[in-house]
Amino acid sequence: MATLASELDLPVLLTDRITTETTLPSDAWLVRNGFGYAVWRYDDVTRILRDKRWHSATSRIPELMGITDEKFLSRQDISILSAEGDTHTRLRRLVAPAFSPRSADRLRPFMREVINDLVDKVAAAGRADFAADICEPYPIPIICELLGAPKSDWQLFSRWANDILEVFSMDMADKLELIMRTQDELDAYTRELIAERRSKPADDLLTDLIAQEESGDKLSESELVMMVNAVIVGGTDTTRNQLGCAVNLLSEHPDQWAILAEQPELAPRAVEETMRYFGAVRGTARFASVDIEYRDIMFPAGTFMSVSLLEANRDPNVFTEPQAFDITASKSDQPQLTFGSGIHYCLGQALARAELQEALPLLAQRMPNLRLDGPTTWKPDGVGIFGPAHMPVTFDAGH
Repeated sequence: MATLASELDLPVLLTDRITTETTLPSDAWLVRNGFGYAVWRYDDVTRILRDKRWHSATSRIPELMGITDEKFLSRQDISILSAEGDTHTRLRRLVAPAFSPRSADRLRPFMREVINDLVDKVAAAGRADFAADICEPYPIPIICELLGAPKSDWQLFSRWANDILEVFSMDMADKLELIMRTQDELDAYTRELIAERRSKPADDLLTDLIAQEESGDKLSESELVMMVNAVIVGGTDTTRNQLGCAVNLLSEHPDQWAILAEQPELAPRAVEETMRYFGAVRGTARFASVDIEYRDIMFPAGTFMSVSLLEANRDPNVFTEPQAFDITASKSDQPQLTFGSGIHYCLGQALARAELQEALPLLAQRMPNLRLDGPTTWKPDGVGIFGPAHMPVTFDAGH
């Protein structure tokens, strides 16, 4: 008979997020935390993420933040980022072809153009705030190009992205009016863009999404608007923060930065290794949609489970020399988990991989001998996606 989770005498993790500094009990696989429970071993992490009974906690962020504003709560429509069951299966089936590696590959020349333009602005000086000058502006032009939005709207999209992403901030409750106002602006813009694409198709994601159809089933206009929101939420902060984490890490390994410049073909390996060793998404959360028995323990419906992607990515039972960073060597037959696993595996992973694969070798070539020029200011630990807020660097000028 399964033991009820609440009856277990478990170690208590005092922080809500498992980090590399956390001392975890070597003989345990489960701990308590302020959220509920937490797992961190690769096998447990993947099994929970792939178990459809454990639902994404994204939809419950307002509840967890103590949000009670009915006006705000009533506006929260179903999103592919949090949908479950048949709804999620349908949405994923309809939109997946539009997010294929082939679709991402057609943007690679533009990605290189964006990175080169950003480096051009700091190359002569040989110094930069890498987070503010390179990471922050990098994803927005690509998202706009992806959606078919004109260059004149890049700054508008940048503001919208920053404001909407306040849903993941610790002071979200104080920013509800800003978030709702921004959502209204973006929704109105998106509906106009949809109408334009229906009459004038283009080579972009929105046209692809409008055209997707299976057995007569198509996305509604509301679902198309939702997907644009999901692209901005899922494809902006993740990319800019992961690029910052990767370059910060590589700055501490100048030999590997130099190797990447000389051997740009190592870019795919460099992306996977930097994401394994220092992922911007360090954890996620699930809740039990029903009573779930797992490893002879009963987790009642509603139980929250923290899932540490960071610790799973360094599990010595899966990765060879997990605490060593090396972009030239494969560490495991198993994938790094920063993109997640299961039905909520990152839909935009092909685009994110392409953005990082194009950026890193170009940066290594054009910013040789890159080194930190002072302390990095990291975003607060409570943010959903971790990365540098400011990262002063110097490098050999003129490249």
